Amino acid sequence: MTTHNAKIALITGANKGIGFEVARQLARTGITVLLGARNRSLGEAAAAQLTAEGLSARFLHIDLADNANVAPAAAFVSSEYGHLDILVNNAGIADPGDGTPSSATFEAVEHTLRINFLGAFAVTQAMLPLLRKAPSARIVNVSSGLGSLTNNADPAWEHHAVKFVAYSSSKAALNMFTVHLAYELRDTAIKVNASDPGYTATDLNGNRGTQTVPEGAAETIRLALLPDDGPTGTYSDRHGILPW
Repeated sequence: MTTHNAKIALITGANKGIGFEVARQLARTGITVLLGARNRSLGEAAAAQLTAEGLSARFLHIDLADNANVAPAAAFVSSEYGHLDILVNNAGIADPGDGTPSSATFEAVEHTLRINFLGAFAVTQAMLPLLRKAPSARIVNVSSGLGSLTNNADPAWEHHAVKFVAYSSSKAALNMFTVHLAYELRDTAIKVNASDPGYTATDLNGNRGTQTVPEGAAETIRLALLPDDGPTGTYSDRHGILPW
């Protein structure tokens, strides 16, 4: 094991978009970032780009569609660093087969839940022993406003008509996981929160979002860097607390 004085952060889905921006901004604070990605060439290229900027970054192969590679990823972090200070569960998909409850395909719902919820669940469980070894760890689950049951049921909400049952259900499940994990870890120094990037221009929505990537990454970064007196068990975007 190499001795590292810097904090260690793992961001899944970090080879592009919001995940990459989160990794870059965390690295600029002196944190060593591990860019989790399923595509090795893209992940290595992203890490090389940050390294070229003078930042401490490494690629970590982790594919949320294949639970078998999660344990080896945790073993690598353990052997190289011995602990983990920040986990950002950012990786997520929007399946083209998603839609309303009557039109979404079973395969699309299963695939979306596999990546967006079960993947984050598996990674968190595998990394939790390493997070417990950090003096004051942070877990940020990157959710979505579409995961809010309150907003989805409100006809006055600006996105009320956006109904993708697989995606929204996966983010609602991630929100519930956030609440339960924060409760379980309430007597520890680990803080667990969910962030909503907002409608950000990324590949996930064909770059139709109205926010920039730095704007979309802002709340996740804030929660990853919370001070010791910061909150746990919350759901927020860059404007403030959101309704579950």
